[in-house]
Amino acid sequence: MAQKMSDEEWRAFVSHGTRTGKLSTVRADGSPHVAPIWFVLDGDEVVFNTGKSTVKGRNLARDGRVALCVDDDRPPFDFVVLQGRARISEDLDEVRRWAGRIGARYMGEERAEEFGARNGVPGELVVRVKIEKVLAEKGVAE
Repeated sequence: MAQKMSDEEWRAFVSHGTRTGKLSTVRADGSPHVAPIWFVLDGDEVVFNTGKSTVKGRNLARDGRVALCVDDDRPPFDFVVLQGRARISEDLDEVRRWAGRIGARYMGEERAEEFGARNGVPGELVVRVKIEKVLAEKGVAE
């Protein structure tokens, strides 16, 4: 029987290792768009980068509503779904700083500067999602 995760548990779960998130945004016709993302938690916000001209970037500029699912696909199966609204920034210093932090999480500290430089360029965005709702369960198959 699944159990709800505490605030501390879900934060540790989504921040563990290199788990990616599956981000759902809203297309212009109202249909969902889902894409994998690298991200970090910053307090009560999820932070990630994307290109301004990507489907995600265009969707977020028009409608900031998002849902992010992070899961462990191994038994007994755990998952967290975060919902909120995105704020976008094109400030290159901010984009570069967050791209470096996110790159460090997924590729290691020694590559943080490389990813900051690669993704901290015009046309890239830093997206901050204020977490408004959390659904977090552990041991789904128990």
